[in-house]
Amino acid sequence: MIPSLALRLFCIGAAWWLTAGAAETHPSPEAKLAALGLALPSVPPVIANYVPVVRSGNLVFLAGQIARGADGKFLAGKVGRDFTEAQGAEAARTCALQLIAALKAEVGDLARVKRIVKLTGFVNCTDDFTAQPKVINGASDLLVAVFGEKGRHARAAVGVNALPAGAPVEIELIAEIATP
Repeated sequence: MIPSLALRLFCIGAAWWLTAGAAETHPSPEAKLAALGLALPSVPPVIANYVPVVRSGNLVFLAGQIARGADGKFLAGKVGRDFTEAQGAEAARTCALQLIAALKAEVGDLARVKRIVKLTGFVNCTDDFTAQPKVINGASDLLVAVFGEKGRHARAAVGVNALPAGAPVEIELIAEIATP
């Protein structure tokens, strides 16, 4: 009789952990954003002839985002001349936050994100600037902070001569989502 009771208690404990306990130890992406003191911005309107999001199966392709300042205006300038490496990384982080907002607008619940698959970052920089990966870490670090292991992704960090609106950074993203 005792082994049966022990087995039942073990099963009850396991069931609790798989439901309530797991939720307590794995906060939602929205809760992680709040813990970081971040609020999702409104999704900016497109500025040319494209759509902001395309779904293909379980993949969500998000169009490139360029960072907007607190005043809503696009940031402009070159990393290595007008922006330091750290300021470029902050602009990349802002782009990632805007991408998360666009992703949430498309899928509804960020807990549906199975994986951030790929991030491509473009850095408008001077010819002698070579720390593009460190700038794009601003976006990558935020995605890992918000999505945990699901936020680790393949990536490219590319230096370019110019970006739309003179932006210092542009980031695009591919995410995999769970089917409802």
